[in-house]
Amino acid sequence: MHKLFFLLIILCTAHVTVPGYVNNAYGQQQEQNMIYTSVTTLLQRHVANGQIKFKQLQRDRPLLKELVKQIAAFDLSRTTASEKKAFYINAYNVLVLKQVIDHYPINSVMDIPGFFDKQKYKVAGESLTLNELEHKKLREPYKDARLHFALVCAAKSCPPLLSTAYTPQQVEKQLEAQTRKALQDKTFTRVQPQQKQVQVSELFKWYKDDYLAEAPTIIAYINKYRASPIPESYKLSYYTYDWQLNDAGR
Repeated sequence: MHKLFFLLIILCTAHVTVPGYVNNAYGQQQEQNMIYTSVTTLLQRHVANGQIKFKQLQRDRPLLKELVKQIAAFDLSRTTASEKKAFYINAYNVLVLKQVIDHYPINSVMDIPGFFDKQKYKVAGESLTLNELEHKKLREPYKDARLHFALVCAAKSCPPLLSTAYTPQQVEKQLEAQTRKALQDKTFTRVQPQQKQVQVSELFKWYKDDYLAEAPTIIAYINKYRASPIPESYKLSYYTYDWQLNDAGR
């Protein structure tokens, strides 16, 4: 009799508590799916071959504004490392677009005072600049040099912007694909066999330690993602970063 009594208590308690947890988890999953869907919708409408259609994007201000609200209110309390990684990459790229549209037309993001280090946005309840979002939320915790090929600041010398959202399920494959794409792109990684040299983005100068944490040399890092390796004997140099706006309408 006593065993039956205790069994009934356990069953009743489970009936009361478990559904609430399931509903909360389900609600959070729905919230996540909604933001990834919205990001993909925005990017597929206004990004083609890595270029951004800013004039066209101006007409989609309501969706962009709603995305910024979702980024501000996003709940990271029960998320995995992959979920946080995907969320913060998307947040960075969307907030770059938002800040450009707020000042458009412009020639460069460098025309906007404090673009990277002064303007703050709410990101999952925290007030962050783009620099803080990049360094504190992505570079420092993940120590993944591939992030530099996913975070896009709307300049011509940036790696191409992916025209879909980064998702928790695919973020590692997406980072791998974007890194390979950039490091095999002739305009991004400029191999000059006759001169026996290679010109690379100043990203490799600014974030040198990130790359050298994963390979003995910059060329060795690049070769991890190339079908045709660059000889280690080639001279390495940096071409000047082009900060002009990556605007497909121009």
